[in-house]
Amino acid sequence: MAHDASSTLVTTATSETRLSRGILTAVALGFVLLFLLLPLATVFIEAFRKGPAEFFAALRDPETFSAIRLTLLVAGIAVPLNLVFGVAAAWAIAKFEFKGKAFLTTLIDLPFSVSPVISGLVFVLLFSSQSMLGPILQSYDIQILFAVPGLVLATVFVTFPFVARELIPLMQEQGTADEEAALSLGATGWQTFWHVTLPNIKWGLLYGVLLCNARAMGEFGAVSVVSGHIRGQTNTMPLQVEILYNEYNFVAAFAVAALLALLALVTLVLKTALELRYSDEIAASRRH
Repeated sequence: MAHDASSTLVTTATSETRLSRGILTAVALGFVLLFLLLPLATVFIEAFRKGPAEFFAALRDPETFSAIRLTLLVAGIAVPLNLVFGVAAAWAIAKFEFKGKAFLTTLIDLPFSVSPVISGLVFVLLFSSQSMLGPILQSYDIQILFAVPGLVLATVFVTFPFVARELIPLMQEQGTADEEAALSLGATGWQTFWHVTLPNIKWGLLYGVLLCNARAMGEFGAVSVVSGHIRGQTNTMPLQVEILYNEYNFVAAFAVAALLALLALVTLVLKTALELRYSDEIAASRRH
């Protein structure tokens, strides 16, 4: 009797577990389908509604092509800057003890808690002609707002946590034993970084760069405030989508949006492919 009762309990528990797992899986898949896949599919359907010829014609428009080029330029500048900052900040926080360490960690998270529009407004207040810095910059003919430097600054601000936040826990988990061993054997600081630290963090660094790049290309709020919306000069791809949509040029708007989504999907596919291809090496580096 006791054996039958325990078997019944195990069967019931297993059935409930399977039922719960099935319900949770269905809810998760339904959520992804409704809020992610359907909107994404709609973007591509609308982009090609009038055929591939109209799609590519929209992308060849001079203003749209300028927006694409500017987006790639801004991301090409902002991402390397964040790479350098992220590695330096993560190395300092994970490998050393110093006053202000907790404050620095808090500052890294600041862009996650501040609206991008507010961050863009801060740059406007800093570099406008009515600010203290504005007249000084104008005297040297340096244009920050409504120009590429302003777009880069705004993009760097909203994206700089990604690399650092990917590396900090990884480097803290790895500890300092390898670096200390290299230094004790006579290696210099740079030699230790290039031959010990960097190989240990390369996958985390790559993930952080990919995420940073995706956010940099898709940033809207902060860039919108500092750009001035000058056609053909300071409009990035997200801003161009807004302009085209407001002008009821829906095919062109969705064409640019589809290209932007495609760039994000390429980033995601690349990240997934790297995880599948080098899963063992990645796991080993995280256990190291």
